[in-house]
Amino acid sequence: MAHDVQITFDCSDPAGLAAFWAEVLGYRLQDPPAGFESWERALAAMGVPPQRRNDASALVDPEGSGPRLFFQRVPEPKQAKNRVHLDVRAAPGRTGEARMAALEAEAERLVAHGATRLQRHEPAPPLGAGHLVLADPEGNEFCLD
Repeated sequence: MAHDVQITFDCSDPAGLAAFWAEVLGYRLQDPPAGFESWERALAAMGVPPQRRNDASALVDPEGSGPRLFFQRVPEPKQAKNRVHLDVRAAPGRTGEARMAALEAEAERLVAHGATRLQRHEPAPPLGAGHLVLADPEGNEFCLD
């Protein structure tokens, strides 16, 4: 039996990091509970104090096929390299310079939204197609592949 998967990010600013990853992946903020027009109204009705309303955020794939992304506030900052990371498939079917140009264009777009560029790995056939390593606004590494 297959299980649904949720990917969870520990972070200091759940709403801000969710906005960044929504831009990267084309995801959208999860709808508020039924009967509420916004999360702000839902959280107020639940009695969540204003200073706790950015404790969590969630994104969903608008097509319903990708995993839910959950962002939860934690007190400590990121301290070491990620052991698990996302590969964002930004140049499917492309090879060589066309692939790297597409990855560079996407990296430029994401840097404008708060990403940091870390490394470029050139194509090294037969197995290495080339990729870029970036970090999100809180330092979590991910690859444009």
